[in-house]
Amino acid sequence: MSLSKRKLRAVLLIAGPLAVAVVAAGFYIVGGRTVATDNAYVKADKVVLAPEVKGRIVAVDVAENQRVAAGTALFRLDDAPYRIALAKAEADLAEARHTVASLKGEYRQKTEEIALARSSAALAAKEYERKAALIRSNTVSASTLDSARTELDVANRRIRVAEQELAQIAAQLGGDPEVAVDDHPLTRAARAVRDQAALDLDHTVVRAPFDGVASQVPKPGAWVDADGAVMALVSDRRLWIDANFKETDLTHVAAGQPVTIAVDTYPDRAWTGRVDSISPASGAEFSVIPAQNTTGNWVKVVQRIPVRIAIDAQPGAPALRAGMSAEVEIDTGHVRPLAAALAGAPTRSALAADK
Repeated sequence: MSLSKRKLRAVLLIAGPLAVAVVAAGFYIVGGRTVATDNAYVKADKVVLAPEVKGRIVAVDVAENQRVAAGTALFRLDDAPYRIALAKAEADLAEARHTVASLKGEYRQKTEEIALARSSAALAAKEYERKAALIRSNTVSASTLDSARTELDVANRRIRVAEQELAQIAAQLGGDPEVAVDDHPLTRAARAVRDQAALDLDHTVVRAPFDGVASQVPKPGAWVDADGAVMALVSDRRLWIDANFKETDLTHVAAGQPVTIAVDTYPDRAWTGRVDSISPASGAEFSVIPAQNTTGNWVKVVQRIPVRIAIDAQPGAPALRAGMSAEVEIDTGHVRPLAAALAGAPTRSALAADK
């Protein structure tokens, strides 16, 4: 082997590993600032709509995947039974008001009857006293005095009977003869039934609770039960990203940090956002049957922690839809100690120590 080849080989043996070490050191120095994952998906508010009353669907006012505004009628149930129920409830309310008004009238009438009975009793008492005085002079017979005593007793009993009847009417008026007709419990109960009937009638029209896109639209003629799932509504506003990061990647992640987002559907488009919040538990903790690592076959597995990322509004950007796959990269702003020392910038730990 010639001398030149031996020299070249020696140079390569030294320079090769040295170059690899330099490149690795460079990656180490400049790395660690960002963390990324492709385990991320677009999310949106969604709700399964169910009527609060049962009935047959008679009309569907939206089409599949149609955008609707909050308050828009989505579908309607047959309201005939509920209109009948409302009419009956209104009639019962009118009857309750009439009953209370009649009781108040009876109370006033019975009060007048008691006053009249007391006047009659007072007159009977005077007649009895007059005849009792005359019988001592033998001017009237004993039978006449007995008749006067009987009339006085009857008059007093009429007063007691009328007072008992008045007490019964007062009890039916709730102890307050001056109560307003609409404040009486009988009227209030009937009004509550009427209001419930009116509410049930209003619930025959199911409306959108928020702006969104209608999905799984039902067909007219289908029978639905109260609280039975009928269709879905997916919001197309205020979407966010749920990114499932490895727990080892979250060391320096905090709320408010900037995020770069790439959605698989639009490979040539990028979105920006910010870290909104970090889940207080790993995804496994929310599973129906959480893993119990208490056996002898335990194997440590890196857990995933959901991170919610708010997407910045971008006018003219393509529409995002719930469930789309995405890749996200969070700029944590973290600078490794060696890189900070080379740049002459203080590290976070140094800043904390100064504080």
